[in-house]
Amino acid sequence: MKRKQPTKSSPLSRSGRFAHGMSVEVQRFSESISFDWRLWRHDILGSMVHATMLAKVGLLTEAELKAIVDGLEAIGEDIREGRFKWKPELEDVHMNIEAELTRRVPAGAKLHTGRSRNDQVALDMRMWLRDEIRLLGDELTGLQRSLVALAARESKVLIPGYTHLQRGQPVHFAHHLLAYVEMFDRDRARLEDALERVNVCPLGSGALAGSTLPLDRSMVAKLLSFTDAKGRACLSANSMDAVSDRDFVVEFCAAAALIAVHLSRLAEDLVLWSSAEFGFIRIADAFTTGS
Repeated sequence: MKRKQPTKSSPLSRSGRFAHGMSVEVQRFSESISFDWRLWRHDILGSMVHATMLAKVGLLTEAELKAIVDGLEAIGEDIREGRFKWKPELEDVHMNIEAELTRRVPAGAKLHTGRSRNDQVALDMRMWLRDEIRLLGDELTGLQRSLVALAARESKVLIPGYTHLQRGQPVHFAHHLLAYVEMFDRDRARLEDALERVNVCPLGSGALAGSTLPLDRSMVAKLLSFTDAKGRACLSANSMDAVSDRDFVVEFCAAAALIAVHLSRLAEDLVLWSSAEFGFIRIADAFTTGS
């Protein structure tokens, strides 16, 4: 097979050290922009706050800060309106935004001062996951309220209680529904517990060993809402751990898997109850499909 020649472009992440661009094959293999573009809001917010901190400690002028923030806001607007062109050759969401910012605003070249893509991506992932956990928790709360309302409305209805699809004992329909409320309570508790470990600011860790610059990590953490119940900054304690471990993602996936199991159980009950063999409930056509 004829090998394709390396690309001529040399993205910011390879400038200075590499004499040639990345081969097309490696580029396709290593790009993540096809899915990590979802982090753009958090990437831009994190960069704005990082720039604000750099100005506060004297590493950016106020004019440079304004130019950077204005540039990031304009890029965010372009992304929202679908005008921004994502470039796979720039690998990921971070380099796409930074390259475009630097093209528009010369001061953008200073934005990465005291920061690495390693702590930047760790920050973005934590911010994104934090939002998703809270959203999922709210959705579960809404489902629980609906189940409680239905249980209260049908509190006197009796149905057979089954073991292995064999009728065992009569139970209240409400009792069956409230079993799921309990399951989802534990699910929300697991999410809240995981959130405590997600809500830790890694920025300032650099590539792996921090920075000698006078960065104000607490300021960044507080501005990005990485705080505890008393308003204190929640900061990563070890820079190598902060940029290299994603156990908080795995922990969320485990909690999400249990939520999916409980939702699947509820869905299967609805399938059985709406069948001709059971006939306990009817589901509106708007919420059903054919076989």
